[in-house]
Amino acid sequence: MFGIDPSFFSSLLQVILIDLVLAGDNAVVIGLAAAGLAADLRKRAILIGILAATLLRICFALITTQLLSLGGGLLIAGGILLLWVCWKMYRELTVSDAEEEEATEALAGADLNADGSVAGKAPRKTLRQAVTQIIIADVSMSLDNVLAVAGAAQHHFEALIFGLALSVVLMGVAATFIARLLHRYRWIAWIGLIIILLVAVRMALEGLGAFVALPEIPFLYTPHVAAPVH
Repeated sequence: MFGIDPSFFSSLLQVILIDLVLAGDNAVVIGLAAAGLAADLRKRAILIGILAATLLRICFALITTQLLSLGGGLLIAGGILLLWVCWKMYRELTVSDAEEEEATEALAGADLNADGSVAGKAPRKTLRQAVTQIIIADVSMSLDNVLAVAGAAQHHFEALIFGLALSVVLMGVAATFIARLLHRYRWIAWIGLIIILLVAVRMALEGLGAFVALPEIPFLYTPHVAAPVH
């Protein structure tokens, strides 16, 4: 309709939901790492974590999108990596409410459960320990985000650019709000997990389709038709 490809909007919606879920997921990990610090150090660690995640997303976007465009085995590898992302997300979604509450309090810098302390139950740690933990997590989760967005965007370059820009903005200005939103409405994160799982399977099938003939699988795989040679 009006010359607009409906699959573009489908890809765009998937990209937005993936960004929301993974930005919140990344924020919770940063909050957990910073929860054991004193208030002044906690804010510094969270800021370092968000800035690092933002920069890493930009760097990984430049590399990963070029690699995935080569197709074949690299798409299969990307799909397998995203399956690992799904497993990690599942484990994080089943983390105890107490741990997630500590992380959310650390991010918000507020006593959300009215127990008289902000992330007071988290084990104590130094700023160096917290920042090291955050950077290691950021490397993994930023790559996860770029892979998932690239897979969901499929061949729509505009959706890809929008998704990567949105992930940077969300981590920079709305990470705390999103973490609290996902803590309150857990079902959003579960829908995001299902979408990333579908993206992982679709990416792996597309890569495998370059080597062997696969039948069409609705919503997951459509065989590529070679252009006629004149």
